[in-house]
Amino acid sequence: MAKEKSKDIMKKEPSRFWVPFDETEKWFEDVFKRPFPFVPSLLSRWKIPDMEEIVPSVDMFEEKNEVVIKAELPGMKKEDIDISLTDNTITLSGEKKKEEKVEKKNYYRVERSEGSFRRSFRLPAEVQTDKAEANFRDGVLEIRVPKTEEAIKQKVKVSIN
Repeated sequence: MAKEKSKDIMKKEPSRFWVPFDETEKWFEDVFKRPFPFVPSLLSRWKIPDMEEIVPSVDMFEEKNEVVIKAELPGMKKEDIDISLTDNTITLSGEKKKEEKVEKKNYYRVERSEGSFRRSFRLPAEVQTDKAEANFRDGVLEIRVPKTEEAIKQKVKVSIN
C-alpha cells in the first residue's frame, strides 16, 4: 500500500501572545529612526555616511541569579560606550566614530557608519545595580547584574492538575 499524503489546506504556525508593550516600543523606535514617516524621504534612497543610524542588536536573558544583557557594538571602543542602571531600567548609549578621514581617495562605496545611539530596556527582575559588571570584548558588550534576594525568592513552582 502506498502512503497517503496529508493535504493540509493551511499550515499551522505556533501562536505568539500579543504583548502591547512590544508593539509600543517598536513604534517609538520607528518614530525616532524616521521622525516624519508620512513624508516621503529622498534620503531613504541614498545612504549618507554622516547620517547613518546605529541600532545595536541586544539580547537580554536570565541566567541563574543574574540578568544578562549582551549588545553587539562592532567597531566601537569601550571608552565610547555609556551604561546607566536604575532600579528597573538599563540604558546603553554611545558614539561610533570613523577611524580616519581620507579625502584624497575616490570612494565608490562607503559602508562603514558613524553616529550615536541610545537604547533603554526594562529589566525583567529587581536587580542589585551597585554590583553590576560589564565586559567588552571583540565588539560584544556583556553586562551581568545580580538579582535581589526578593526577586530570587519570587520564583514559584506551579503544580499541574
